[in-house]
Order: sequence, then C-alpha cells, then structure tokens
Amino acid sequence: MFRYTKATALREVLVWAVALLTLLPFYFLVINALKPDEELLTTGSSTPPSRPTLENFTEVLTAGGDSNILLGLFHSVVITVGSILGLVAFGSLAAYVLARTTARWGSVAFYLFLVAIVLPTQLGLIPLYIGARQVGLVGSVWGMIVLYVGTLMPLAVFLYAGFFRNLPRDYEEAAALDGAGPARVFLRVVLPLMAPATGTVAILTGLIVWNDFFTALIFLGGSDSQTLTVSMYYYVGSLVSAWNKIFAIVIISMIPILAFYLFAQKRFIQGFAGGIK
Repeated sequence: MFRYTKATALREVLVWAVALLTLLPFYFLVINALKPDEELLTTGSSTPPSRPTLENFTEVLTAGGDSNILLGLFHSVVITVGSILGLVAFGSLAAYVLARTTARWGSVAFYLFLVAIVLPTQLGLIPLYIGARQVGLVGSVWGMIVLYVGTLMPLAVFLYAGFFRNLPRDYEEAAALDGAGPARVFLRVVLPLMAPATGTVAILTGLIVWNDFFTALIFLGGSDSQTLTVSMYYYVGSLVSAWNKIFAIVIISMIPILAFYLFAQKRFIQGFAGGIK
C-alpha cells in the first residue's frame, strides 16, 4: 500500500520547483510578446503587460519581402513534413533490410551509416551545394527535402535498425505462412509494430529540420522558398531592438513543433522506454 510520507512531499516540492524554473523563460517570452511598444520601454522585462495586445503577432505575420514570416512558416511545414515522410519510408526499408540480412555486406553497410552519423554535415556542404545547383535544386523546397532525407538517413537507419533487431521473426513467418508476400509483410505487419520507432524518428528528425538555420540559409537564402528560421533572421536584423516583436516571432516558430511533439510524445516515450511490448 502506498504511503504519502515526508520524503514523498519533499520530492513533489522539488519536482514543482524544477518545473517552474524550466517554465520561467517561457513566462518572460509570453509577457514581453504581449506588450505594446510604449510599454516595453517603460516597464521591466519581468513585469506583466497592463494592456496585453496581439498587435505584435499581427504585424509579424503580415510582414512582406525577405521577412515574410507566414510564407516562411508554410515552407518550413512543407519541408519538415516532406522530410519526415521520406525518412520514415526510406529509413525503415533500409534498416529492415540491414537488420534481416545475414550477408557480410549488411554489417559493413550498417557501420558505414554509423560513420556518417559521426561525421559533421558541414564537411560535405560545398560539394552538396555544387551538385544541388547543377541539378536545379538550390532555392527549391523539394531540393531541401531531398537534402534533409539524404543527410539524416543514417540517423533514421540507426534508430530503426535497433528496433528491427529486437523484433521476433515469428510475426513475419506467421504472415508468410498465411500467404503474404515480403512487401505486404513489411507494410501490414512489421511497420505497424514499429510505431514507437517511427515516433522517435519523426520527432528527432523533425526537430532537426525545423530548427535548422545554417543549411537553409545557404540553400534558400534570398529565394522565394525561405524557411521560417531564415525569414526570422532577416526580420530580426531589421528590428534591432524591438524585442516584443522578436519574442512574438519566437512564439510563432515554437507552436507547430510543440503541437507535433504533444501529438507524438506517446510514441516517442515508448521508443525510448523499451520499444515493442
């Protein structure tokens, strides 16, 4: 029987204290984003606004030119979703083959993927840019999706392969006895069992793609397909010290990825807590 002791109460107090400390930056972010310009200059950064306003968000979302936040948000969503779908599709297939093959080349290929995880992407940025420019993928949303799928494929294969190796072959053998072919076994039996791994891959790679600035600046800077991070860069550079609008941009950039995490967090936690039940 559970007993509520003083030690339990102390642990709860510590957890709440850590939670409040973690939420403190979000408090400063929200209250300053809701302040009008005149109040931002006359009150401290920790003082709540006396007249909260959403004008900062409206002004940010209606900006045009290179700092078009709304268009950048749309491009970021398209690139992130497209990259996640590509990584789940190709990463799961590649990892499944590597995990199930008994040939020596399977182990060699898997270790090559591990080496690709360790190597920084910036080492190959110049040849990647030259190759993308030659085939017309620079300044293109689809080019960024291809680029992210290629550069993050080692991470997706590594995460999926660990789950596939722990998956008993009994499921696949039973489906094969019922007459299912290899493709149907993978799509109807194996992939649904990999939901925790898929959630982990989607969240980790989605965070990387959504928050990436350097690659997007190199491949999309000055084009009509800029992501949200690049649009934020141009907008913040033009604002200088308008922190209420800068904080409004930060909140706008956080909302989609936080919503996605809240939607997929169950699978993400399952993936780290032990995979298949």
